[in-house]
Amino acid sequence: MSKHVGIIGAGLSGLRCADILIQNGARVTILEARDRIGGRVHQSSVGNHVVDLGPNWIHGAGENPIMNIAEATGTTMFDPEGGQHVAFAPDGQPIHDDINSKVQDFVWTTISEAFEYSSRHGNSIPAEKSLLDFFRERVQQTDFSTEEKSLCLDACKLWGTYVGDQVDRQSLRFFRLEECVDGSNFVVASTYKRILEHVSKTASAKANIHLSEPVTSINAPPRTPNQHHQITVTTTATTYNFDEVVVTCPLGWLKQNTTAFSPALPPRLLSAITNISYGRLEKVYVTFPRAFWHNVPTSTSTSTSTQTSTSTVFAQFLEPTYAPHPPHIEWTQECLSFAALPSPHAHPTLLFYTYGESGAEIINSIHHLSPDSPEYKNILTKTLQPFYARLPGYDAASADCVPTAFLATQWQKDEYAGNGSYCNFQAGVVEADRDIEVLRHGDGIGLLRGLWFAGEHTAPFEALGTTTGAYWSGERVARLICRDGEVRDDSLPSGGL
Repeated sequence: MSKHVGIIGAGLSGLRCADILIQNGARVTILEARDRIGGRVHQSSVGNHVVDLGPNWIHGAGENPIMNIAEATGTTMFDPEGGQHVAFAPDGQPIHDDINSKVQDFVWTTISEAFEYSSRHGNSIPAEKSLLDFFRERVQQTDFSTEEKSLCLDACKLWGTYVGDQVDRQSLRFFRLEECVDGSNFVVASTYKRILEHVSKTASAKANIHLSEPVTSINAPPRTPNQHHQITVTTTATTYNFDEVVVTCPLGWLKQNTTAFSPALPPRLLSAITNISYGRLEKVYVTFPRAFWHNVPTSTSTSTSTQTSTSTVFAQFLEPTYAPHPPHIEWTQECLSFAALPSPHAHPTLLFYTYGESGAEIINSIHHLSPDSPEYKNILTKTLQPFYARLPGYDAASADCVPTAFLATQWQKDEYAGNGSYCNFQAGVVEADRDIEVLRHGDGIGLLRGLWFAGEHTAPFEALGTTTGAYWSGERVARLICRDGEVRDDSLPSGGL
């Protein structure tokens, strides 16, 4: 194949697409707006510790190419399910283990039931009905106490850490689209660094990669049979001509830049871009001199069993009355302990996942500040100290309990990320499944205009919003472009499309 293919975006989807195309003889040029490859897969440092700013999980250990790559590259993974999960009531008091277990069992059983209900009833579910509505109905069917019911409804809000927005915005009709590849979910303890290096190996060696060149326009006119057509792509630096173009820009970027395409994108494709929503997940890392909460007994069981010293892995803080925040914003928080990671990757850091309006509030408060400034640290201390002060082992007089560094993501302020995190499906969307299919196939303009779309928002349904989905989507488009012959792939098995 002698085609010259332009790929817009050097994230996982673009890099995997380039890999397949290059293996099959295409000449590939990648145009990347950032000064680095990886897109939303990126690392930075909090104190002396390297952490992922973007994805730091692998969702579904079944037939999953990212898991295969992690294993092949010696990437260390961690299954957090065996660790201690502690929760704090709205008044800041620890929730007794037996009640917490009851609440968590209800939440995850109800989520499983909601997946099944969404799959079974589909379009008969009112478009405006949310996952929170489903929880409210189910909790009323229990014999729980009033307090337990309230805790259940607070705990279910932490679904927001999965999709990047409040649970009352999660579509029940299309909740089934949030179900991931089968198997356990793993924290990537040693970061995505080696995974990115593996996926980018072919492109880095053989593609022509242009960094710091944001695309400003894409001219892809309709094609006529038996004539050679080219697509003109203009960046802030120059103009390129390609035989085919693959757009891997995030959904949020597409939403803001539909006018960059000429002729205009088909109406059905434009409506799909509008209809699918874009999440607002943010992360805040907090590093301490020592993990004061680690290996501290955390049991509050009302039984006579011996207290457990299992290390705290997750902590949930349900709708706090003790933490200052705007009264109209949901303020439930969750953190993951990096002290629980396997050696040598463990470090005394808490990772807070924040989402939706609360994430926006936090990011807006620090966006104008340097991460090295005292103001940055003071604001994040004021925001998060009410939470980490509830953890076992905290002593306000101890230097071990004073953070040494903070690092907050700011995806909502990142234009190249589309000012958000990844796609989700909010209440009110009418035909999200069809919208995703339209995005995936570009409403047919791949064949008609040589313009293709890839990215986590075009993935198979079971991998939407994940690195696995991004990888698969780039692979799928490359295979379509190579449609004239057998497709060569000497890399790790993809696990299917």
